[in-house]
Amino acid sequence: MKPLERPKSLTELVTETLREWIVSGKLDLGEHLSEVRVSRELQVSRTPVREAMNRLEMEGLLNVEPQRGTFVFCLAPEEVAKLCDARVCLETTALREAVRNDPGRLFVRLTQCTSRMTAARNDHRDSDYLALDTEFHQHFFDCSGNRFLDDAYQAIAQKMASIRNRLGRHPDHMAKSYREHLEITEAVGRQDIEAALRILRLHIDRKEGSYWKVATDEPA
Repeated sequence: MKPLERPKSLTELVTETLREWIVSGKLDLGEHLSEVRVSRELQVSRTPVREAMNRLEMEGLLNVEPQRGTFVFCLAPEEVAKLCDARVCLETTALREAVRNDPGRLFVRLTQCTSRMTAARNDHRDSDYLALDTEFHQHFFDCSGNRFLDDAYQAIAQKMASIRNRLGRHPDHMAKSYREHLEITEAVGRQDIEAALRILRLHIDRKEGSYWKVATDEPA
């Protein structure tokens, strides 16, 4: 028997909407967000907005400052650098486990993802490409066979997607990102785990002049 689908609550709908606004870049990092403004824009009462903001604060996407209000998260350059370091640790471990656990499934998923990336680039659909970028890296965890590793990654995944949507639209960054995704996929297809890990580290490691270097450079 097919289970009944429970309709989403108003709080869930508001939470999903605010999360999408933050991740997509509709809201600026550090932007002030008031219950009144959100309830007015979404035409809902302030109660589900308040509950949604509480949830997003727990996810780290909103910061609540006493006497000042609620703000979209914002990271200093050194914090972005540390986030990238955490990402390197988690993703290299997940990729190694995914190749060991189910290399065939991983290769199929990465191949399908990069094919859609190619179509998005050819059609100049940058937002779609960046969403696929996030999906590409999630496949490491989905195929790793380790749900605890995935739980740890989810703690930073939305922040990484938010930063990616703000930094990743530069043509040079996107070209480099695309090329390296193809190279990782090819290495996984050969089951050359060391090559795949080497490319992945170059892809995300801030110390190698990578994708995130713009965000982690100290101001002059």
